[in-house]
Amino acid sequence: MRSGMTSEAIEVPVGGGAGGPTHDLEALWGEAGGAALDGAVLAPPHPLYGGTIDAPILLALAGAARDGGVRALRFNWRGIGASTGRATDDPAAAVEDYRAALAEVARRAPGRLFAGGYSWGAMSAARAAVGEPRVRGLVLVAPPAMMLDGDALAALDRDVLVLCGEHDRIAPPRRLAELLAGAPRARLVTIVGADHFFGASLGELADRTREWLAAIPR
Repeated sequence: MRSGMTSEAIEVPVGGGAGGPTHDLEALWGEAGGAALDGAVLAPPHPLYGGTIDAPILLALAGAARDGGVRALRFNWRGIGASTGRATDDPAAAVEDYRAALAEVARRAPGRLFAGGYSWGAMSAARAAVGEPRVRGLVLVAPPAMMLDGDALAALDRDVLVLCGEHDRIAPPRRLAELLAGAPRARLVTIVGADHFFGASLGELADRTREWLAAIPR
């Protein structure tokens, strides 16, 4: 098993309508303890810069979700790994892929839904959660500040956990704090000594995610 966790390999269709799906996403649907009624989508970083289903931060988030009784779906963007279609840096395409993954999790998990991701995946999660009332919370790891909309985050009125590194130049803590100022249910956690890639701080990132999940009412 590539991830080191028990997961089911599935395909997520994107598109549809009379013409059928435009492409399929390679995905892994993970295990969780207990009743495991809750589900989450965890999206990787930028597809054109090595972002894949096995990104270490995604594995850390998936482990935290599993420990909290949440089954997580991780996927590869279109054109990456075994996902069909053409890889692209178009944010609209990323949101389309993410929403398809959310729809798949909504079909499989009757409980709470969570949207999460790392870097480009975090941006996609924030945008895709708009208009999805079943999404109870978001876990955004190092979201690119220039691609976040503070007003949109505030309008979501959901629990939001934003994790960033103290020395992250793509997701600088000060700028993220400014963007989240109008979102009272958002919590910003800055991990001391970490940069955009977190490195030795992956354990702390997972711990903070577990704590946040445990605090959200069922």
